[in-house]
Amino acid sequence: MNFAFTSEQLAFAAAVREVLRDRCDPSDRLSCWKELAELGFFAALAPEEAGGLGLSLIDVVPALEETGRAAMPGPVVETLVAAPYASEGVTRVSLLVDGVALDADLADLVVDVTGPSAVPVRLEPRRALDPGRQPCGVTVAGEPERLPGSAEALLRRATVGTAAQLVGVARQLLARSVEYARTRTQFGRPIGAFQAVKHQLADVAIAVEFAAPLVHRAALSVDAQDAPRPDRDVSAAKAAAGEAASLAARTALQVHGAIGYTGELDLRFWLARTWSLGTAYGTSAEHRIRVREAVFGE
Repeated sequence: MNFAFTSEQLAFAAAVREVLRDRCDPSDRLSCWKELAELGFFAALAPEEAGGLGLSLIDVVPALEETGRAAMPGPVVETLVAAPYASEGVTRVSLLVDGVALDADLADLVVDVTGPSAVPVRLEPRRALDPGRQPCGVTVAGEPERLPGSAEALLRRATVGTAAQLVGVARQLLARSVEYARTRTQFGRPIGAFQAVKHQLADVAIAVEFAAPLVHRAALSVDAQDAPRPDRDVSAAKAAAGEAASLAARTALQVHGAIGYTGELDLRFWLARTWSLGTAYGTSAEHRIRVREAVFGE
């Protein structure tokens, strides 16, 4: 059986990557939005009869990795997975989870995942560590409108999509760290020549290569009608992707040293995205507990 991505899936990701390379600005929360919308990215999961591309989640996983690799800000995953619920004129969607909705201040529609339902809201922006993701406290200000579909399926898709972005973030942090280790010298040698640095970078590469297939498996499980334990697969993917990105962020800071914290490099956008995506839809620790409970019944 061939588990490789198809040429169509890779071509879609390549088209997204090209737009992001030319247009994405991690400091602009609406960066690339119009261009990716014109490409059909945000309508990819909507059915064709509703004007979408009719794709499945696994079809867009490589493209979602590219949005993480580019540190694209804004409610990217939320808008993508909620596309089947969006009516005409809705361009951005935020998901309400436990009283908080990321980037709700940019959204045309806020969807409460417990319904799912569309809810009129009052927003209270909260302090954000990530300049590309604005958490908002939400107070429901009217009668919710029940939406079709399963709340569990929506939350699973959002979690897997976020895990795919974390893989992309980790890949970019690793690439930046490797490049810096090749050019930064100490004691007359590139720091990448030192065994300690080599081992750190190798550990990140292994973590990413282990996490990526778990994300792919979770996307297939979410798409399948008869998957035996989709929640287990989703949690395994989010836990592994979050841990890989966290390790990549720590290693990037260690390799770059103090300059990694400064505004001189834009590394801070990927570091901050690791933290914001890592806590969205459950932390790695929370998902590890869910995997353990699913496997051992505890």
